[in-house]
Amino acid sequence: MIKKTAIIGSGFSGLSAAAYAAKNGHEVHVFEKNSSLGGRARQFSTDNGYIFDMGPSWYWMPDIIENFFKDFDRKTSDYYELVSLDPQFEMVFEDGNMSLPQSYSEMRNLFEHTEQGAGKKLDEFMNDAQYKYEVGMKDFVTKPCHSWMEFVSPKIAKSALKLDLLSNFHRFVRKYFKHPKLIMLMEFPVIFLGAAPKDIPALYSLMNYGGYKLGTWYPMGGFYKVIEAMSEVCIEQGVHIHLNSTVEKINVSNSKAQSVTVNGKEISFDTVIASSDYHHTEENLIPKEYKNYTESYWKNKTFAPSCLIYYLGFKEKIPNLKHHTLFFENDLDLHTTEIYTDKKWPTKPLFYVCCPSKTDKSVAPENGENVFLLMPIATGINDSEEIRERYFKEMIERLEKHTKTSGLLDKIDYKKSYSIKNFVEDYNAYEGNAYGLANTLNQTAVLKPSLRNKKIKNLFYTGQLTVPGPGVPPSIISGKIAATEASK
Repeated sequence: MIKKTAIIGSGFSGLSAAAYAAKNGHEVHVFEKNSSLGGRARQFSTDNGYIFDMGPSWYWMPDIIENFFKDFDRKTSDYYELVSLDPQFEMVFEDGNMSLPQSYSEMRNLFEHTEQGAGKKLDEFMNDAQYKYEVGMKDFVTKPCHSWMEFVSPKIAKSALKLDLLSNFHRFVRKYFKHPKLIMLMEFPVIFLGAAPKDIPALYSLMNYGGYKLGTWYPMGGFYKVIEAMSEVCIEQGVHIHLNSTVEKINVSNSKAQSVTVNGKEISFDTVIASSDYHHTEENLIPKEYKNYTESYWKNKTFAPSCLIYYLGFKEKIPNLKHHTLFFENDLDLHTTEIYTDKKWPTKPLFYVCCPSKTDKSVAPENGENVFLLMPIATGINDSEEIRERYFKEMIERLEKHTKTSGLLDKIDYKKSYSIKNFVEDYNAYEGNAYGLANTLNQTAVLKPSLRNKKIKNLFYTGQLTVPGPGVPPSIISGKIAATEASK
């Protein structure tokens, strides 16, 4: 008998789970509460010609994304064109800027020029990071993490010390580099993992390899092209996709999910995979007695940040601006302390600017500029338009200083803000988090929220609040793991 499977949510993990479950012979239905696919990776367009990606903008670990399509005898190039960015990004410091080149030899020269001997140290760092990447992304993150016994194998045991699971990233980087700009450059990628470098295992130097060494890419037309491509794979596999379809309840009987209630209608299913927010699923969709975790469990977890985002259209080109620019004039440790410990709006914020129209003319009108501002902030704090505007003005002032321009406010053709309240409203995100659960040492592997419901035998979870963790490639992997478990 063919298994009938419901997938709640159409983000990267949901579409991945849907494609793999259908490949495994299931009749699959994806239910998306919003009017477009993609979850946090949605896209919207304006009447005056701007196209904005709402979420992910860093295309790293291209091989992991490619592997998804390879599993269905497809290639990314069947669906979209990838462009390698050069420079990969620019970092703005108080005493000058630094651009990371695409070429590794040029990158090595940059390090050597900044700190004597750092070119050789970069080679050593990247060799170590490559090993972690190849073992970590192929063996470590593909486990369902039901038990530590999954990691008992000669290969993993042999590599345990080299993976640096028990040392932290902050100390690890300083073993190789002393110059503050190089330290900041190497610590930056783990911000995507949702915690301060001192709380992230040194294993995640694999991010530097997956980003810097494998390059920073951009899919022409925007990051949403990846969502469109994955949805096409789903449709080719026979998946049924339902938009504007809110799952209101998972109906349970005899410790088994029998059906889901969608827009008031009950539909029977043999299996349910929730790519929706884990906390929301447990708190609002299933009976309380079947929850894996209590409210206090979630309160004690370290969540990745939320963020304040502005989507901006400018009537004129902005000079001296790269595709990716990181404004790191202020102290990283202070900002991360205010996110994770003090839980307050930052006093001296860091922020990020993405300007895809520097690479892709299709995302803005002729002579216009598409700009995305993002400032990481604590989850669960007060969010108001007044607060948003105060930080918006500061970011614009710093953008003007960097690009040596003035009057940017007068050149704005489109403006939209997005922050904590919106993440809660659109994605049911716990405390308005943007990136899921932080990859800290005590929230790694088996210590993450379980991929399966322990009391409902046919309910599984996928996405950035379970294994393997936050980010686009891990979410794609998470969907594959969930589909595999649901097919057993």
